[in-house]
Amino acid sequence: MAEIKILCLIPARYGSKGIPNKNIKMFGDKPLLAWSIEQAKKSKYADKMRIIVSTDSEEYKKIAKSYGAEVPFLRPKKISQDLSNDYDFIKHAIDWLKKNESYNPDLILQLRPTQPCRKVEIINNCLEMFIKNIDTYDSLRTVVPFEKSPYKMYSIQKSNLTPLFTTFNNGYENIIEPFNQARQILPQCYLHNGYVDITKANIVENGKISGERIFPFIMEKNETIDIDTEDDWKNAVKNKLINQ
Repeated sequence: MAEIKILCLIPARYGSKGIPNKNIKMFGDKPLLAWSIEQAKKSKYADKMRIIVSTDSEEYKKIAKSYGAEVPFLRPKKISQDLSNDYDFIKHAIDWLKKNESYNPDLILQLRPTQPCRKVEIINNCLEMFIKNIDTYDSLRTVVPFEKSPYKMYSIQKSNLTPLFTTFNNGYENIIEPFNQARQILPQCYLHNGYVDITKANIVENGKISGERIFPFIMEKNETIDIDTEDDWKNAVKNKLINQ
């Protein structure tokens, strides 16, 4: 493969319901989004990488640039809402860079600002593993073992409590009433933790950000704190202080 081009995207839209202006709130000695910028800059793949913050805010843009990120565009407000998804902002970035700069990356590395305690070593390991297996997989997701099996969960369909496993189709259909079984006989399940996401750019062009073949990079649950609430913030600060 020729020299690989990595587009590191750090999503930082304006506003947050749980923690006001979370992405620029001071975490330790720098704004929250700055931690992801600096982690990317310290990666051993930094020389193959463009680090771009996708934001809809002029204020966030100024802060991101002061820490060394590029902000060549502002994200449209219509894809910067509470219910906006990752695909929209990633596709927007790819399309803008292709149209305005003739830049076509091979890989998209997404680093969410909500993981300020992220280890550069894990970024490197994820990129290394994915690049080695690039012909086999469409994307990589970091995951953690999930102690509560979805085979024991329910949804409510037309006012009826419906076992969630009835919607699955993965070879475990013969387990009778898995919600009443010991967890040891059920398959181990994993939860996407948002620590590192990697996607082939051509998958995004096809309307997806995961594809059909996802490389599982398994982490321990205590390795990550994703900040969504004030309690998460306090735990992350404590974690950062302990590990400095």
